[in-house]
Amino acid sequence: MLAVLAGLLLDGSAQMRGSLTWVTHSAQVLKTANRALGHLQQAESGQRGFVLTRDPEFGKAVAAEIAASKRDAAELVRLTADNPAQSERSRQIRMLIEDRGAHLAESAELTRAGDFAGAQALTASGRGRNLMVLVEARVGDLLNEERALSVSRMAAVERRLNYIRWLVMIGTPLAVVAIALMAAALIRRIRRPVDAMMTVMGQLGAGDRSARIDAVMESSEFERLAGGYNAMAEELQAAVADQVVSEERLRLANLELSTNADVLRERGEVIELLGGMAHRMQAARTDEELASIIRVFVPRVLPEIPGALYAHNNSRNLLVPIAAWAGIEVETAGFAPDQCWALRRGQSHFVVEPGSDIVCAHVGAEADHYHCEPLLAGGEVIGVLYLRGVVGAENRFRLTVLTENIASALVNHRLQRGLREQTIRDPLAGLFNRRYMEETLALEIARATRTGSPLSVVMCDVDHFKRFNDEFGHEAGDAVLQAVAAEMRSRFRDGDVVCRFGGEEFTIIAPGSSAGVLAKRVEAVRQAISELMVSQGGRTLGSTTMSFGIATWEESMERDGSTLVKAADAALYRAKRDGRNRVVLDARAEALAA
Repeated sequence: MLAVLAGLLLDGSAQMRGSLTWVTHSAQVLKTANRALGHLQQAESGQRGFVLTRDPEFGKAVAAEIAASKRDAAELVRLTADNPAQSERSRQIRMLIEDRGAHLAESAELTRAGDFAGAQALTASGRGRNLMVLVEARVGDLLNEERALSVSRMAAVERRLNYIRWLVMIGTPLAVVAIALMAAALIRRIRRPVDAMMTVMGQLGAGDRSARIDAVMESSEFERLAGGYNAMAEELQAAVADQVVSEERLRLANLELSTNADVLRERGEVIELLGGMAHRMQAARTDEELASIIRVFVPRVLPEIPGALYAHNNSRNLLVPIAAWAGIEVETAGFAPDQCWALRRGQSHFVVEPGSDIVCAHVGAEADHYHCEPLLAGGEVIGVLYLRGVVGAENRFRLTVLTENIASALVNHRLQRGLREQTIRDPLAGLFNRRYMEETLALEIARATRTGSPLSVVMCDVDHFKRFNDEFGHEAGDAVLQAVAAEMRSRFRDGDVVCRFGGEEFTIIAPGSSAGVLAKRVEAVRQAISELMVSQGGRTLGSTTMSFGIATWEESMERDGSTLVKAADAALYRAKRDGRNRVVLDARAEALAA
């Protein structure tokens, strides 16, 4: 009977060992499934971070994590080959992981190629998320089934223990005593590890990821089982922690992207505003129009920062003010380029607090914070933008784009003014040409008609001009015309418009002057010209005289100025007829002067 009992006990022990082997097998299946899912989640987190932040550090381990997940999926299929249902689930998990891995690999390839928009579009398609949900669902089903198998196998261990207990109870008294002692010892060696493992598994199922088997297992099998479980729990906890870190990184990346989007939107608005300003500056025809545009748009680009724009006057080598805004007052005389440290250094110069840097001479020693931005084009000084205040980092982009637009507009305005000067100036005498004279005369007649102010015109020419050409050549004649033009330009008022009518004839438009008043001014000019001694090519050409005729506008005259010019020309003819080198008023002007 002892032999039978011993045989039965050996058989029960063998069956129990087989059940414990299956429990260990279940633990391996659980560990492999969790590890495959964890690797896939790591690959997904790394690729999402790579797409969102464009940081290559996120994408380095994507391929390795995908490969590890595929290996674990293949291992899972091998481990579940003995269970058709679990084997089918394992094969589905492997296919889903391969599909998800291919999807992640495609996104990673697009990202490494620099096609971030394509990668984001692929991520945003939702296919990857659907595949991940299917993977997690299939893994969850497999884990639930495997846990159920593990519990049933542990129950089988319990049943084997009960079977052995009954064998011991119905044996002979001696066998009962011996076997009872052996069974009790065996039960104690098995129940404590099993209870410890069941307790920890329950804690893990309840969400306590830190639960570990730390009790003495009292057998190598249970030690291996406990070690495998603890390793699986460690990997699961590490995977969850990594996922939390990845989610935090993604949150920070999303926050950074949101901030960058706000900055880009603001810069887009600034560029659009500056585009409108640049378009208007390109269309400006006068300095006043350009100043008006500056005064309207610059305070919108740099709000709450008063300032002024200075343009470089090449002929005077001065920075003269074009426009000022926000209540700032500037000296109309301007300042020399060497009085501004920004122009000296060719870069921004600013003082943020008293004593922090050298103060520009044009600002004054009392200035405690200001900013000078040089306007340069091709290494040439175009102007300077003076701002009274501190330009913060948030406004540096605005300032940079603003100065580029203003410098370009000033260059264009200078070129347009030069071209206009070429179209309205006589190239030989440097005076306004006949076309400009006719346009200006029509405008002045309209103004005189509107305001009732006087308007007079002078027609004059060089006496005996043909003599200079015949005796000395045309170059001598040109020299005489240039000398006469320079003298008239310096003698007449700034408001008088001195023009070359043609040949040796000149016309002066004098707004606000009657013939009598104008005659005194013209007489001084005549006297100065008569004292000129023109030289050309090392030879003296002799004295020069001019004859002048003056007429004053009347309502009965033509509005285009032709009648007024003819009246002045008739007076000039009288001056020629009466002996030249004299000033003559037309009959109506002479009557009014008398």
